[in-house]
Amino acid sequence: MTDRVTLADLPLRPELRGKSAYGAPQLTVANQLNTNENPYPPSQALVDDLVAEVARLASTLNRYPERDSVDLRQELAAYVTRQTGVTVGVDNVWAANGSNEVLQQLLQAFGGPGRRVLGFTPSYSMHPILAAGTQTGFIDVPRTGADFGIDTDAAVRAIAEQEPDIVFVTTPNNPTGGVTPVADLRRILDAGRAAGAVVIVDEAYAEFSAEPSATGLIAEYPATLVVSRTMSKAFDFAGGRLGYFVADPAFIEAVMLVRLPYHLSTLSQAAATVALRYSDETLATVDALRRERDRVVAGLTDLGYGVVPSESNFIFFAVPGETGDTHGTWRRFLDRDVLIRDVGVPGHLRMTVGLPQENDAFLAAAATIIGEHT
Repeated sequence: MTDRVTLADLPLRPELRGKSAYGAPQLTVANQLNTNENPYPPSQALVDDLVAEVARLASTLNRYPERDSVDLRQELAAYVTRQTGVTVGVDNVWAANGSNEVLQQLLQAFGGPGRRVLGFTPSYSMHPILAAGTQTGFIDVPRTGADFGIDTDAAVRAIAEQEPDIVFVTTPNNPTGGVTPVADLRRILDAGRAAGAVVIVDEAYAEFSAEPSATGLIAEYPATLVVSRTMSKAFDFAGGRLGYFVADPAFIEAVMLVRLPYHLSTLSQAAATVALRYSDETLATVDALRRERDRVVAGLTDLGYGVVPSESNFIFFAVPGETGDTHGTWRRFLDRDVLIRDVGVPGHLRMTVGLPQENDAFLAAAATIIGEHT
């Protein structure tokens, strides 16, 4: 019997050595508020419709799925048109297994060895991981101020000086919850266009925000702007793994060069299409979560916590105490059966807005924890 092989024994690419895989703690507790899921399950009507659709398609699973997901993309285009007020068609929309695969395909097409992507951090932690996986260099431009916003002047300068091939802008931003106003996006897009960069606006949480979608800017920046979105958050559909982007048709042609054959299964396409039929009732949960978000923000503020303004389904807040013991505070919440997220930003934690009773449990724990510091 040979000794167990470790990662260090494998001929791993040098730039991946010492890196950590993406992951949030998968613990079972009473109040799981750490992964930005929608806590409301799909309706029984949706479930029944999905079961019937799967039964209808089951006998066809010996065949490959429809390769380009045209029917699903038509439904997505109709939804985006209704939700944003911006008219888009099937040729403007591309779908994949979650927005992570969407972003990976874009990096495969426009990044790669010798190319670089610029991002404003703290932001979605998968951006640099996807960059590393596609051998794309990552340029880190820090967000500033107590609300972790993008300094637009600094952003424009960085794009002009660094001349990246891709720029990531996440709005609402994860993990902080703030938005980048359309006027600021225009300045970043102007800088990106001048540098010859593709600007990917990551709108995973757009349905929770009152800010207009960046899809309204595609006509002005057809060779520059891609808007990435997902059904994981607002649609109660994280387990369905369906992401998409909206852009000029040329971008769909580009990702078709790198996508895997038949990348979306028959069942994935069917499940997402069924979920889109119920978008009106599903998005009613978004309104409920917004109200709960505002209630929790008010509760945390009343308790004395520093809270970053959020237009998403999560809240980023400062931990109490002069030492800012981030992980220790995370553990104290967990000890009270409340799982939230330590995203690696010193002095801050993130909680996902849950069901009212889960939010009550979080606020009760928050009150006890801050009481220990007064």
